[in-house]
Amino acid sequence: MSDSLTSTLTSYYDTVPYDSHPFPQSAVEHLEALAFLFGLDAPAPATARVLELGCAAGGNLIPFAARHPEASALGVDLSTVQVSQGAAAIAHAGLPNIALKVFNIADIDASFGQFDYIVCHGVYSWVPGPVQDAILRICSENLTPNGVAYVSYNVYPGWKAREIVRDAMILRGGPRDTPEEKLSYARGMLEFLEQSARPDSVLKKTLEEAMPIVRGSNSYYLLHEFLEPCNEPCYFKEFAARADARGLAYLCDAEPSTMFVQNYGEKVRDPLLRECGGSQIMMEQYLDFLVNRTFRQTLLVKQERARDIRYRLDPVRIRTMEFAGVFTTEDRGPLTLAAREQPCHAIRNLKVTLRLPVQKAVAQVLETSYPASVSAEDLIDAASRLTGEPLDTVERVAMAMLEELLILGALRIRRTRVPAAAAVFGLPQALAAVRGAPGLALTAGANAQACNQWHEPVGLSLLERSLLPLLDGAHSHEALAEHLAAEVRADRLRFIKDEKPLTDPAELKEFAQQQVALALRDLRRKALLTA
Repeated sequence: MSDSLTSTLTSYYDTVPYDSHPFPQSAVEHLEALAFLFGLDAPAPATARVLELGCAAGGNLIPFAARHPEASALGVDLSTVQVSQGAAAIAHAGLPNIALKVFNIADIDASFGQFDYIVCHGVYSWVPGPVQDAILRICSENLTPNGVAYVSYNVYPGWKAREIVRDAMILRGGPRDTPEEKLSYARGMLEFLEQSARPDSVLKKTLEEAMPIVRGSNSYYLLHEFLEPCNEPCYFKEFAARADARGLAYLCDAEPSTMFVQNYGEKVRDPLLRECGGSQIMMEQYLDFLVNRTFRQTLLVKQERARDIRYRLDPVRIRTMEFAGVFTTEDRGPLTLAAREQPCHAIRNLKVTLRLPVQKAVAQVLETSYPASVSAEDLIDAASRLTGEPLDTVERVAMAMLEELLILGALRIRRTRVPAAAAVFGLPQALAAVRGAPGLALTAGANAQACNQWHEPVGLSLLERSLLPLLDGAHSHEALAEHLAAEVRADRLRFIKDEKPLTDPAELKEFAQQQVALALRDLRRKALLTA
């Protein structure tokens, strides 16, 4: 990358910092579980060495380091501003096992050492060709033999249409001086085109698909996605070929449900199985055309490991995994063990119809335990107790159900137990890094987020922000209620009942107790309470 382009990109990210937060699909625990699902053993996250390319302010890396004090994490980014922000957050959290560096990705060499996991989210498409090649080189040369790399990028054919939108935005917004001006003029261009495009034109159809994204996205996203100097999508098969040339093999997608052709119906499945001749890459390239895909999140491994990858799921491996899921009936009623169909909504609002008592029992256990994970062994034992059916019968039905839900994408998986609380305890506890997050203070602004045990960013209410610093396992529900009442008396919180502030001491105490119970319930469901 030329010095001038490096300077341009650095300035862009310093001026418009990218929102730095966790990306659950890139969580190291998720990558380990996916590798295992498809036949490979990957290093344990608890002691892994992790490198993130383009780490911004560390929002995706710091929570990993907080969850795994015996692991080590290194992040690099061009932006001095963002790395400084991340360094301050690391110092505040007191994490000795993570460092962020201002560094050009293209300059990384063997001296950086070997890493068990390399994560590169939201970088590959947004840098020029030589840096793209450097990313794949690093994923090959700096990856341990059993390691896993994750790279996300924009893809065709979906980005063919979006390039029309990007080109139009750059035409009018590109010459402006400040990011705010660029975006304002670019939005104006799209509004003009939307009003003026012929109803039957390709442009009109393109704008109909793009404008909801433009109107619903944050300014930083639009500036980086549509107005940044570089944005070079590619076809999936091209990316796979580039990785192959660097000694890397395609393992899977970070959202594996997109890989299974049976999820697209019989009319798609049978022709593609005949056409693609067993090539997973060609199969997925065809599917990208079918759904007009715009974005991919690819896991790569050393080429020598390709022969061990298995896309037919192995029940023996599934049996040793941890699972989590939600199941809400369409009528919002309880799941019953009667032998009648009950349509449910699962994770990502997927529709699942449960028919057999064992299926409903498994769903009950998962729903009740969520966000805590449950092993297949415990699911089978619990379902047997709930239904009264013998273990061998339950095992057959439960294992078939788990495989179907995995293919559909209706379960979350891990190799080891997720230490989220399955119930609210008398002395509730949250991770120290969450309790001490600087953004929790009520004076820090109206909005705040925390990273949960599933590596997801979750929003926090003012009430939750007030309670979290005290969730150290030493404060009872009564002590938490008294803390809330004191905050109200100090006028830092307000409790409103019947449209009037609560001031009566007895009413205030009772209301505070109710609010503690509700807040702890929600914090548990958000996977912020630890087991």
